[in-house]
Amino acid sequence: MKVAHRTSLRGEVTATAAARASATRVPRATPRTLVEVAPPWRTTRRARWRYAGAMSREDLTLARGLRLPGGHRIPVIGLGVYQMPPGEPTRSAVRAALDAGYRHIDTARVYDNEEDVGRSIRESGVPREELFVTTKLWNSDHGYERAIGACEASLRRLGLDYLDLYLIHWPVARVRNDSWRALKKLRDDGKVRTIGVSNYTVKHLEELAVTSEEIPAVNQIELHPFLFSEDVVEWCWSRGVVVEAYSPLTRGEKLHDPRIVAIADRVGRTPAQVLVRWSVQKGFVALPKSRKAPRIEENAQVFDFQLDDEAMDALDALNEGLHTCWDPTGAP
Repeated sequence: MKVAHRTSLRGEVTATAAARASATRVPRATPRTLVEVAPPWRTTRRARWRYAGAMSREDLTLARGLRLPGGHRIPVIGLGVYQMPPGEPTRSAVRAALDAGYRHIDTARVYDNEEDVGRSIRESGVPREELFVTTKLWNSDHGYERAIGACEASLRRLGLDYLDLYLIHWPVARVRNDSWRALKKLRDDGKVRTIGVSNYTVKHLEELAVTSEEIPAVNQIELHPFLFSEDVVEWCWSRGVVVEAYSPLTRGEKLHDPRIVAIADRVGRTPAQVLVRWSVQKGFVALPKSRKAPRIEENAQVFDFQLDDEAMDALDALNEGLHTCWDPTGAP
């Protein structure tokens, strides 16, 4: 089957749910959207580390990141605004992020703060072409016509002419494939530059690969050392799909874990910086959330150090299947 801008769909993923939740060592190569590499689970440890080390090159910064289909780049760190109250709390957080050098903002229809994100962007003075703005299609807006209308409504609320990335927020049964057709139409019409999905498991991705000639450019999932869905990451990386990590800080649940604190003390960084750096060094796009300007700046200060083998191995061993947000495993 022909798949647009992707590699072959041959190969079966055999990891089970139990294996995903086990504390196993996980691959650490970068996605093939950045460099052409063998599937990460088939490379040697030395090769995995070589590509992980490449993530600190000068061409990868807060404002410049992984290449997407079509030639656009997605910054590897973005500000997430999930559960950020509308109004001044969201506006001040986005202002702080843009002032700190962020150029990637991730919102969604259901967050109810698209208008505030758009207002802060317009007032920032940052040229639109330097920004990467993501929003998402909510469950009640699925279906071809409804998805078209929902995207246009999001653009009006944001005050933008186009989106850099539009995601299906959740794999709603029976209508998600119609919605995907709508996203392709929106992209072809120039209202969206790149399209993708969120919370898709291998089952949902395989279904989309069978029913469409094009698979997503991005899959956004909850991802951190305590939750590494290896089968999803393998599926995406082997097909050139960029993986975004939401809740990379475990929503604060594990920031005081003594194992994280010990690594942070050893490398002279904060626990939050260790977790964000783990995501970046793995080759993911990290979306840390904070409303406080000092924390927003702290989360982005991860490009001037690397985690060594010992630290990465210790973090890799923490996988316990911890969902701090939505769990799509049982979604039909």
